[in-house]
Amino acid sequence: MARSKKGTVVSDKMDKTIVVVVHTYKIHPKYKKRYRTSRKFYAHDPDNSHKTGEEVIIYETRPTSKLKRWTVVEPVKN
Repeated sequence: MARSKKGTVVSDKMDKTIVVVVHTYKIHPKYKKRYRTSRKFYAHDPDNSHKTGEEVIIYETRPTSKLKRWTVVEPVKN
């Protein structure tokens, strides 16, 4: 199966596209302290069903456009 990530929708203004921010933790090589990094991914949302603030799971697919390489699987169940 392709890689998947869990993140929060930060923008849904585009047609059939959402922007998902994914936070990860890294360890500083010298000080051994954890710090949070974030990265934005453009994901394909064919039904425009996901709104800003939702938690979603995205998975990697073939390129859909210049920036889109991910597709929305489902919203995260709380």
